[in-house]
Amino acid sequence: MATSNVDRTPRGPSPRSSLTALTGRAFGAIPPSALVMLGIVSVQVGSASAKHLFSAVGSFGTVALRLFFAAAVLMLLWRPTLRMNRRTWSVVLSYGVILGSMNLCFYLALARIPLGIAVTIEFLGPLAVALAGSRRWLDAFWAVLAGAGVLLLVEGRGDLNLAGFLFALAAGTCWGLYILVGAALGRHTTEGNGLALGMAVAALVAVPFGVADSGTALIEPWVLVAGLGVALLSSVIPYSLDLEALRKIPPHVFGILMSLEPAMAALIGLIMLQESLLWSQWIAVLCVVAASAGSTRGARPDAKSVAG
Repeated sequence: MATSNVDRTPRGPSPRSSLTALTGRAFGAIPPSALVMLGIVSVQVGSASAKHLFSAVGSFGTVALRLFFAAAVLMLLWRPTLRMNRRTWSVVLSYGVILGSMNLCFYLALARIPLGIAVTIEFLGPLAVALAGSRRWLDAFWAVLAGAGVLLLVEGRGDLNLAGFLFALAAGTCWGLYILVGAALGRHTTEGNGLALGMAVAALVAVPFGVADSGTALIEPWVLVAGLGVALLSSVIPYSLDLEALRKIPPHVFGILMSLEPAMAALIGLIMLQESLLWSQWIAVLCVVAASAGSTRGARPDAKSVAG
């Protein structure tokens, strides 16, 4: 169905097709689990870097820069065709709107609460996808353990802000939808064509908010350079890795492979932003990580039967 979207020039290999082939071989040589882990590190370093931009352009401006540059890079790299059927376009548009909304909500949370806490709350979305993919009685225990982690965050208070908590929860809902729609995007498009178009849609969602909030501050040279770096780390690299991994593994397996995300976010927040957490907050993070790890171990046999 989507094969016609790839080879638009019948005149032989071009520099783009050579780059595409090289990228495809590189991705193909990396196990999907490693792709997910590389994406985790990249996106959390990017998120920590983005927080330094908040004082200059705010959370809306930072999201606008991130998605604008990510869309520009991906569109230049893949140059996707617009000739797609209605079903494929509906998936692309849904993916883009969800992606834009997820980023807006997450950065609004990040402006109010530490990175590790924001990601821990947001991670409830992928965890819900992971638990929904299995029918074992033990899943109830993992769900309760994750819920206990959230309660510890609420009870421990510390730097927890109610608005930040709610924004992170909204981002988590979008993240769960992103996993499911991302799998559909991988089925209906090839290579990075759907990702590029979806990122362009996400930029159209976010950029008006950034322009209205930050104005001309967005075009200062150092802000543009920083925004490009954040886009590469937070969007281009991790979403490309995510999409490739989702071509090889089912959505619920992808969700449970993200089990180290909250701990990685807390660690990077501590190192790059000096955001120290209370002991109860660290326990809360570990509860969510343990819930995901338990789901991962229990879902492996089922994953083999689904992934083929």
